[in-house]
Amino acid sequence: MLLNHLPGMFTHPESEWKAIRKEHASPTRIYVAYIGLLALIGPVCAYISTTQFGWQVGSGPLTKLSSASALQLNLLTYLAILVGVFGLGWMIDWMSKTYGSQHDEQAANGIALAAYSSTPLMIAGFASLYPVPWFNMLAYLVAAAYAGYLMYKGLPSVLGIEEDRAFFFSGAILTIALVYLVGTRIGTVIIWNLGFAPEFIYG
Repeated sequence: MLLNHLPGMFTHPESEWKAIRKEHASPTRIYVAYIGLLALIGPVCAYISTTQFGWQVGSGPLTKLSSASALQLNLLTYLAILVGVFGLGWMIDWMSKTYGSQHDEQAANGIALAAYSSTPLMIAGFASLYPVPWFNMLAYLVAAAYAGYLMYKGLPSVLGIEEDRAFFFSGAILTIALVYLVGTRIGTVIIWNLGFAPEFIYG
């Protein structure tokens, strides 16, 4: 089962990356057995916390989201995660030819690299159960830093790229990820203006 790779990404990532390369799972299998499950953590936890616990800014009133609003926003978040991992994985495979890797017809290696590298970000979704902005920001910042480290370590093993080139390639991947992040922010504003804005409950 692909979830068996989860502990190894935190305890011995280098040997885990080699096992992932040998496994060469198809993108469909990676989505069904790994990303599809882990990507649920953040949206489910956010749904629970924003509808049941709420949050407070300073001495302001307790704020929650209505169940319907939280459901639609978290469904969109889940879809954004799935699309983001696929898009990043496809771009990794496409760009890897420039850095000396072989092209994969299924983009399986690129998608595997994106999927397993994002493991810390998926696990950080548990932080959403405590809806305090500074705590969530800190949790995701630490997760993002470790995800970048995993990406850098995985490039030589999964794509067969030399370590000196892996440093520059990981910078290019980070740039693509940031572009996607900005794109999702813009998309969020557009979706909210189309009538899907959050419905807040105060008090």
